[in-house]
Amino acid sequence: MNAFLYGVVLQWKLDLRNKGVLLTYYVVPLVFFTFMGGIFSSINPASKDTLIQSMTVFGLTMGAILGTPIPLTELYGSEIKKAYKVGGLPLWVATINNFISAFVHLFIVSLVIFFTAPLAFNAKIPTNLAHYFLSLAIFIIVSLSVGTVLGLFIKDISKLTMASQFIFLPSIMLAGIMFPVNMLPKVLENVGKVFPATWGFKLMTSESFDIKLIIPLAIILLVAIVISVYQLSKISFE
Repeated sequence: MNAFLYGVVLQWKLDLRNKGVLLTYYVVPLVFFTFMGGIFSSINPASKDTLIQSMTVFGLTMGAILGTPIPLTELYGSEIKKAYKVGGLPLWVATINNFISAFVHLFIVSLVIFFTAPLAFNAKIPTNLAHYFLSLAIFIIVSLSVGTVLGLFIKDISKLTMASQFIFLPSIMLAGIMFPVNMLPKVLENVGKVFPATWGFKLMTSESFDIKLIIPLAIILLVAIVISVYQLSKISFE
């Protein structure tokens, strides 16, 4: 157990030293929040009601889709994975360590936005805090599962960047955090339902749990877990 916790802490520290991860976990999301939070609240005062949720969805999606896969690609796409085999460590340990470390990073960013937005932009604090933070945790887990799939399948950083952007950009544009989804053509509105960001935003802005919002996230999570387990088993035999 101590060795496992040490691995998680070590991965967390390594993430802070990885410029690519640091940018996508902290720098870009918080810079975007600083500028766009003021713009959104000035142009549309009503956006203050969901400003915390919308900025959180942006930050978490960026971190999970653009940041989380990087350490996995660097590990499984190189000879470093052989060190795990030589040391008798299963390769899935690195995936779990990365997942937990990423969860902590993204939760910290979420807390920064949660406490700063009301002070800086007079954003509305969610009325049901237990519901909000539970929804937040669910959204982080599902988003990280998608990022994990990317990290396990793509073994080249340049290809990873392109693939991650292919998921990140539609997630943000079609989730409803920039503008109401009912302004989109029906086709694009339906496409947006494929991404966790859409359901995560709806869940965090709802007043109570709705099974119709939980089911899509659960399906995405289950599919991602099955794919990740399959790919890990495949990597183990390479």
